Amino acid sequence: MSTEGLTRRRGAGASPAVGPSTGGFDSSPSIPSSSSNAPKRPGNNVPTSSAGGAGGAGAMEGRGKIAYDPRDFENGDEAEKMPRLTIMEEILLLGLKDKAGYLSFWNDNISYALRGCILIELALRRRIAMVRDPSRRRLALSDRLIEVIDDRQTGETLLDEALKMMKSSEKYGTGAWVDLMSGETWNVMKIGYQLKQVRERLAKGLVDKGVLRTEKRNFLLFDMATHPIADMNAKDDVMRRVLTLLTARTAAIPPQALQKEEVKYRHMRAVVLVCAAYASSVLENALQRLSYDSREAAFARCDDILAEFCTWPFGQGTSNVAGPVTIGGGTRKREGGSGGVGRESVQELVREVRKEMAAGTANAGPGAGGGQEEQEELCFEVIATVLEIFGRMDSLL
Repeated sequence: MSTEGLTRRRGAGASPAVGPSTGGFDSSPSIPSSSSNAPKRPGNNVPTSSAGGAGGAGAMEGRGKIAYDPRDFENGDEAEKMPRLTIMEEILLLGLKDKAGYLSFWNDNISYALRGCILIELALRRRIAMVRDPSRRRLALSDRLIEVIDDRQTGETLLDEALKMMKSSEKYGTGAWVDLMSGETWNVMKIGYQLKQVRERLAKGLVDKGVLRTEKRNFLLFDMATHPIADMNAKDDVMRRVLTLLTARTAAIPPQALQKEEVKYRHMRAVVLVCAAYASSVLENALQRLSYDSREAAFARCDDILAEFCTWPFGQGTSNVAGPVTIGGGTRKREGGSGGVGRESVQELVREVRKEMAAGTANAGPGAGGGQEEQEELCFEVIATVLEIFGRMDSLL
């Protein structure tokens, strides 16, 4: 049976207590029995007693054997450190109309930005990185080649499809990959690189996670599937983090602006969320309840954040020691930028991201050495490149 076309969906229930397998699919996995003396039939490792839980009924003698994908158990530790929603799904949630269930017809930027978010999510999961070549520094960020450093599947269909495509293809720069996945190419030989129906597939993924529901809506001459919000708490959480980060009145980053503590790279994810929302033209949806002055101040702070993180290394004007310094290595779109507490907050965000990068290298274990540290930086260099592409989009110029 071919594993390439298999789409795996994880249910909310607990999985049977099975261990990882080095082979492909195993139709007769070994499941621990509740009794060490339980009789077993020859050639069948399924015990006669029930395994309990949701899969217990199918594990009894005389029933069909349980088939499972061993890849579901490979990334157990990683899954605990990943948020419930990907960056792409959070951006889509910000753009969706709550009751109507569709995006604005006038938003031409979100499709392109979502392809960039796919690369960012893969880099945060340490699947792709810049090619380790010292001569790459002579090239612009968007022209530096990226490569797959870990081809394990993530469990997210879009991410796995993009990862497989990048693994089997020749190496391209970050800008080229965003263009190819968006279909922005005149080369008909490369049109196959386009990821199609990204927004619809993300919406269906959110339906599977219980965040959206599917309805059919009539638009005069045709019917269209829409996806209204089913779980408002999920969208409220995204909007709360965006609002808190861009309107905080303290230099320290409030915990309400971040993911849960167990989520890896939570400060970096907060940066990417607001910058991607800005480039996707959906940031205003989260700020619409603010007054005019507060909204302009929030946009100015987002400009400062993008200016600090669209360069590599991050925060070239920010020191590791707290104190007043000049920030903004990139081009700021709004004159003057954020001042006072806003600038101090952006500087503190840069320091926290640097700490996360250092912690990611330390968690690699003993013996990693400078190579592991460089690998960590190569992953974050991809993120900086995508943010640099976001900063050059027409919606921000």
